[in-house]
Amino acid sequence: MNKLSKCLLALGAGFIVLAIAWAGNYAPTDVTDKDEPVVFFLIGDTHLFAKKEDPEKLDPRSASLSSRLVDTLNKLAGTEIPKQAGGGTVQAPRGVIHAGDCIETGDPAKVKMQQTEWAAFSAEFGLSGKDGRLKLPIYEVHGNHDATRDKGVPLTQIIERNKTRPNVTNRSKNGLHYSWDWGKVHFVNLGIVVGQVDGVKRKRRYDPLGSLDFLIADLKEKVGDSGRPVVITHHVDMLRYSQALPVEDKKAEAMEWDPADVKGFHAALKGYNVAAILYGHTHSRNVYRWDGTNKAAKNGIPVFNVTKSSHFASQSQGLFYIEIGRDSVTAREYQTKDGWQSGSWTPQVWSAKFRE
Repeated sequence: MNKLSKCLLALGAGFIVLAIAWAGNYAPTDVTDKDEPVVFFLIGDTHLFAKKEDPEKLDPRSASLSSRLVDTLNKLAGTEIPKQAGGGTVQAPRGVIHAGDCIETGDPAKVKMQQTEWAAFSAEFGLSGKDGRLKLPIYEVHGNHDATRDKGVPLTQIIERNKTRPNVTNRSKNGLHYSWDWGKVHFVNLGIVVGQVDGVKRKRRYDPLGSLDFLIADLKEKVGDSGRPVVITHHVDMLRYSQALPVEDKKAEAMEWDPADVKGFHAALKGYNVAAILYGHTHSRNVYRWDGTNKAAKNGIPVFNVTKSSHFASQSQGLFYIEIGRDSVTAREYQTKDGWQSGSWTPQVWSAKFRE
């Protein structure tokens, strides 16, 4: 058996997954189709963490991990991708998308810890690529460790940052949710979860803060019937909460994402060319297609769940390098086992055509 025939080619969850353990004559998936791809990094769950006993100082584990993550992001462009991960060269990214849990201390009563953590986040990641250590613009959403309801330093800061965030073309009335364009691709950032639907009045564990209304209005105004690719980012995972309705109120109120809102989110995407949904929260990598049910589907929207990127409690972290071409999306994962002192490409490529 030659080297190429030893490469494992598998079709799973609607993706072409190329797990390449040997270097054969492999040509990476063509995602450009004569169009320049839109390229970016996806990170999440950085959890910058202040010392509980000295809240004006950052925990040294968190400080070193986040700093080395930024160093990694700054140096990846132009480097070679090994054949085991599809080959080629890392193209110049448009920016970094952050899928939430920027900081650790979401308790609004612990203001000093939040202030310290957010100051460190801002110093490391900046905003525009010119005002922090990160040399790329960043586009973050808030997660449950940033704010469990509607208060906290991160929420206030994200709203303020959105006023001058590069390329933003639309903001929600509360200033928290926003959208922008990179080339032909339209991006929408929607916070912790997407909701809430009309007619379901029960309390949500995490307040969606009007994200569903913003999504519906934004897609209608900015995308319409153009067929442009759309990429959506939120924090919490979907499959666990894609449950059949109705769901009893008490049960739904204990869930991180109300199943009625999940259904409303999926319905809002009907008719649009959704290239990818991005999220974090689970601290593990998962790639699949979503058709609105609670199981990975053969057909549906490509979904990329990024693992933790600089969580202070682990040395194992990761990020995605994503390319969006004319009609397909391709992702590779760059990971570390020693807290970003070194890193390597996961020997896989995930590639999928947009939903038909």
